[in-house]
Amino acid sequence: MDKLTKQQQRKHLLDRAAFGATPAELAEASRQSLPAVVRRLMGRPDTLSELKVVDPETAVTKRGLRGMVRDGQLDRDALKERIRMNAEKVRDLNLQWLDRMASGENALREKMALFWHGHFACRTMGQNPLFMQLYANTLRQHALGTFSDLLMAVSKEPAMLQFLNNQQNRKNAPNENFAREVMELFTLGRGHYTEQDIKEAARAFTGWQFTLDGQFVFRERVHDEGEKTLFGQTGAFRGEDVIRMLLDKPQTARHITAKIYRFFVNETEDKKRVDELAARFRKNGYDMADLMTHIFTADWFYEPQNVGTHIKSPVELLAGMRHTLNITFDQPQPQLFVQRTLGQVLFYPPNVAGWPGGKNWIDSSSLLFRMQLPNYVLKAADVPVRPKEDGDVNTEALARKGGQTFRTTVDWAGFEESFAKTPDADLPDALAAVLLPLPLRAEQRSLIGKPNQPGQTRSERIRALTTALMSLPEYQLT
Repeated sequence: MDKLTKQQQRKHLLDRAAFGATPAELAEASRQSLPAVVRRLMGRPDTLSELKVVDPETAVTKRGLRGMVRDGQLDRDALKERIRMNAEKVRDLNLQWLDRMASGENALREKMALFWHGHFACRTMGQNPLFMQLYANTLRQHALGTFSDLLMAVSKEPAMLQFLNNQQNRKNAPNENFAREVMELFTLGRGHYTEQDIKEAARAFTGWQFTLDGQFVFRERVHDEGEKTLFGQTGAFRGEDVIRMLLDKPQTARHITAKIYRFFVNETEDKKRVDELAARFRKNGYDMADLMTHIFTADWFYEPQNVGTHIKSPVELLAGMRHTLNITFDQPQPQLFVQRTLGQVLFYPPNVAGWPGGKNWIDSSSLLFRMQLPNYVLKAADVPVRPKEDGDVNTEALARKGGQTFRTTVDWAGFEESFAKTPDADLPDALAAVLLPLPLRAEQRSLIGKPNQPGQTRSERIRALTTALMSLPEYQLT
């Protein structure tokens, strides 16, 4: 492949740093300088509106509801109904966040927050919408700030402390789960700490707990005040001290930068380049905005080997499709069915390590559904597909409630307007430039059909070509 044109560069950037682009957005970006486009993608944190499906002052957890049953404030049937309502609010939070991703506003921040959701993997325990709402908004608020602030904030989120059992971590009975994942997954990566480091860190994290209304609290009475020795340092350390020591280690910057590189640039790591990025990241105080700006304005980001190599995650695929064509679902629940069928349900990562990504997104059944998805969405079809059984009763319930009937509204008029001056013979290439990561090849042209079909209006032709292009395997890539 030759060097990318300016339009192809902008297309690559908008696919990786956001959730794709409308034809109008791509045209506008192609007229701007690269730094200007990146600045616009960064957005402004003061324009970020919080996700909200529950009022913190009135939210009641599953544990709190059971307490109300014991106190006679609720009967068993009312308990079941309130728990069901909580589960539906977690579903609503999922759909609300997906709406924000598809909107195109603060696009890079939402994309980074999705990345952090996989890095700081956390799922709802006991169907607690308040804790997940707080967690999601923390990811979004700090997504482009400093990693040090993000790490501290997420580590103190009630959802994370609950998920990793730190509420049970007490002096004389330490629970090592939270301390282990902070080192293995959040900062250093496997193999860069000892079991003794974990034991001592767990002691330092004793007392890090939360209240039922979603507030972090440090409970001194259950904290181990004794001396601990971590990474060659000895002192009466607390959790904040452990976080500080982890951030001081160059390996933390290396581990985070490598994950960012694999997600945003190429799954095959360029060791020398990652080392250089990690050194810059650490030197600049873990500044995420600086790191991402450096990556997206670097010439090497647009080298051919980095284009069309990233397999879209299910959420990227769905949000990108919605954004490019301004698609709204008349009933939003089928989007949950898509997430579960393709293996990525927001707020339900499979385990503490998050979604593995890459080629793991694709198998024979999911690839077929992925390629048929544009037909289902754009033609409002009933879907003759059943999600794979994953043994997860929570996501199974979501999928059942979601249903398999797609009813959508597509802003075809807005989409078609960008091609009003495009000659019929050039439509396939013009549409492909918006929808695919690479120019059309001869074999792809034969699959999507000829530009002109007898009896078709121009509008019908654009819609048919768009659906055909989005049904190609290459649409699954960025």
